[in-house]
Amino acid sequence: MTTTLLINRFLRITNFTHVSIKCMSILIVTSLFSLSSIAAEQTNLAGDKIEIINDDVNSNLTADPIESFISNNVDNTDYNASSQDDLWTRIRSGFTIPNIDSEYTAKYETWYSSRPDYVKRMLERSQKYLFHIVEEVEKRNMPSEIALLPMIESAYNPQAYSRSHAAGIWQFVPATGKDFGLKQNYWSDKRRDVTAATDAALTYLQKLHGMFGSWDLALAAYNAGEGTVSRAIERNRRKGLPTDYQSLDLPSETKNYVPKLQAIKNIIFNPNQYGLQLVDIPNRPYFTQVLAPKQIDAALAAKLANISDEEFVALNPSYNRPVIVSNNEVHQLLLPTWAADEFRENLANYDKPLTSWKSYQAKRGERIDYIARKFDINASELREVNNLSSGSKINAARPILVPDNNGGESNLLLTNFKEVSPQQGLDEQSTNQSITYRVKNGDTVSSLASKFHVDSRYIIRTNQLKSKKLKAGQLIKISSHHTGKANGSNRYKASKKNVRISSKAKSTSKVSAKRSHQQTRKSSRM
Repeated sequence: MTTTLLINRFLRITNFTHVSIKCMSILIVTSLFSLSSIAAEQTNLAGDKIEIINDDVNSNLTADPIESFISNNVDNTDYNASSQDDLWTRIRSGFTIPNIDSEYTAKYETWYSSRPDYVKRMLERSQKYLFHIVEEVEKRNMPSEIALLPMIESAYNPQAYSRSHAAGIWQFVPATGKDFGLKQNYWSDKRRDVTAATDAALTYLQKLHGMFGSWDLALAAYNAGEGTVSRAIERNRRKGLPTDYQSLDLPSETKNYVPKLQAIKNIIFNPNQYGLQLVDIPNRPYFTQVLAPKQIDAALAAKLANISDEEFVALNPSYNRPVIVSNNEVHQLLLPTWAADEFRENLANYDKPLTSWKSYQAKRGERIDYIARKFDINASELREVNNLSSGSKINAARPILVPDNNGGESNLLLTNFKEVSPQQGLDEQSTNQSITYRVKNGDTVSSLASKFHVDSRYIIRTNQLKSKKLKAGQLIKISSHHTGKANGSNRYKASKKNVRISSKAKSTSKVSAKRSHQQTRKSSRM
C-alpha cells in the first residue's frame, strides 16, 4: 500500500516529509470504515447494482470532529426559522413529494428497520454533509426528500464506488459527471467532491424534473437514464396506458428506486414506528470553505488545522495524490467550522516549504528504475506512489510524482487513501474497549471525566449529550480509547520562530501511521 512506502521513506530520510507537484493532485482514499457481512443492494445513475459498505465509523481520531460539532456552542444565526430543534425537524418540514403506496416500500421499510446498526452508521456519516445539502436543496426550492437521496445511492459514503465506475455520494458515472462539469483525471475526481457533486446532482435533477414534470419520474431518470424513462413513457402512450411512474415498465432496479427513497422518508418522518433512533444532527454548518495555497501537502494541511488525516480526507475526498495544487484556479479546502481560523493562523505563521513532492515529466523511453535512482527512491515505492503496476510503462504525456528533496520537514505522516469499491472495503479493527456506567445522584460529566480519567468532551460526544446535565439512572458509555486528559501540548501551533510539533505529538503521529499501515496490510489480505 502507498502508506508503506511513505512510512519507509520518512524513516529513511529524516529531511524528507513534504510533497510538491505542479499539477492537480489528490488523496486517494482508503476506507475509514470496515466491511460487514450485511450490504444493501443499491443502484447508481446507470441503474447498475452496487453494494454499499455496512461499515463502522472510525473512532481512532486524533481529535474527534463530531464531538466538537455536537458540543460546541451554537451561535445565534437562525439558519432556518422553521427548524427549532435539529436538522431532522427542518428536513421533515420540507417533505413535498407525494407518497407512493407500493409493496416495494414495505419491503425496504422492513429491510432498514431490521438493521438498526446499518442505519445508525449511515446517519452518522451523513452528519458531516447533510446540512450543506439541505441548504442547497432549499436554495433551489426543491423537496427536502432530495437530501435523503445519497442514503440510497451511497449510504452517504463519499468513497462509494460501483462496478460501473459510479463514484461519490451521488454516484455519478464518468460520462454524466463530465456532462455536469465534474472533472476526472489522474490527479482528482470531482465526482467525489461533496460540494461540487451536490451542485451537479441538484442541477441534473432539476433538469430531469423539467423534462418529465414529476419528481418520481425525475428520480427514475436519475437512476436509469432519461432515455430509458422516455422510451417507457412512449410505449405506454402508444398503448393508451397511463404514463405515471408506477404504470411504466421500467428496469427492476428503477422500480425499486423511488420506493426505497419512500421507505427512508417514512423512517425519517417517524423513526419510532420502525424501532429506530436518529442520530443527532444540529441545524448548523459542519464545514466551511477555506482558500487553499497554490501548493500544500494534504498531511500538512490537516496538521495546520489540527484535525486528523481521516477527517481531512472525509471532507476533501476528491484528491488522488498527497499534494493539493490549485493549477491557477481558485481552490477551496473544506475544514470543520471550528478548525478554519486555526488553519489560517498556522498557515500564515508557517515558514517552511508547504510541499515535499513535485511533478516530473518523464522523457520518452525513460524507465522507472532510472527515475527512481535519480531521485533517490526505491523503484517499487515510486510505482506505488504513482499507481503504476510492475509491468506498466510510463506515459510520457503524464507527469509523475517524485520526491522533492528540498522540501520541508514534517512529522505528520499522511495515510494515503485509495478509491474503494464496496467489495474492497477495508477491515479496520477497533481495539477500543468501553464500559457502561449508571449515573448516580450528584454525578456530572466533569466528575465522571475525573473519575475515569477521560476528557469530558469525549463523554458528551460518545453519548450524544445535548448538555452536561445527567440524570440518576442514566447509562453512560465510557471509552478506554479516550482515557487521559487533554494535553494542550498535543495541539499544533505554528510560529515563525519555532515551527515544530511537540515530541509527544511526533510519537503519537508515528504510532498512528504505523497502526494504520498494519491495518491496511491486514485488510489487503482479505
